Amino acid sequence: MLSRRTALLGLGAVPRALAQGVVRPPRARKPNVVFVSAETEYRSADTLSRIAQELEGRHGMRCKVLEASSSSDIPGLEALEDVDLAVLYLRFLDLPADQLGHIRAYVNSGRPLVALRTTTHAFNNWKEFGLEVLGAPWLYHYGHDSSTDVTVTPKMAGHPILKGVDREFHSRSWLYHVEPVRGEPLLMGTSVGPSSRSERVPSPVAWTRTYKKARVFYTSLGHPEDFDLAPFRTLLVNGIHWALDRAPSG
Repeated sequence: MLSRRTALLGLGAVPRALAQGVVRPPRARKPNVVFVSAETEYRSADTLSRIAQELEGRHGMRCKVLEASSSSDIPGLEALEDVDLAVLYLRFLDLPADQLGHIRAYVNSGRPLVALRTTTHAFNNWKEFGLEVLGAPWLYHYGHDSSTDVTVTPKMAGHPILKGVDREFHSRSWLYHVEPVRGEPLLMGTSVGPSSRSERVPSPVAWTRTYKKARVFYTSLGHPEDFDLAPFRTLLVNGIHWALDRAPSG
């Protein structure tokens, strides 16, 4: 039998709110997001870190940024085993089987995915990734001296990813021509400025789709200067919320 002292000590350990008859709901679990930067053209380790800091500071998420040491090594990919969302910015990688296996396991797990720009051509040893997972292969672009005028697809204007995104804005990213797109285009882009091609064809620059019942959001934007644009930052943060099936909180 408990002594009176033991019983009183036990009561003292009960949270004050509970002892007073106040029951508060448990705190919502913070989503765990891992960013993977593995390209050498767009300084994505720096720009993704900025987004990660914003998500942690303003949106209540836990974030980690993994950075490749070379095109054949991304330390820490085992972190993908128990995350809620992966955000990928990859380009022309030759990963060993064990590291590629972590990414394959993630995308086959039914968990959501967000990907940027060069991730349509992420792997030399998994060339089908762009079309199979993201919904489009990479075909060509209009040259590094060009840039892109971006407009909202009218029928998608009410999509939650586009909440707070300007209906028109200009991106420093040179336009990627992608077709076919297996998804719902949210934004269209038109190449402007000096071009390496004689014909300019409008192309989707952001879309959503489903892969293995998971939400996928992709944008071909992502030049370092884009991260200074409020419409682009809002687009990306909203896309992360949407992938996690959470309402944008901005």
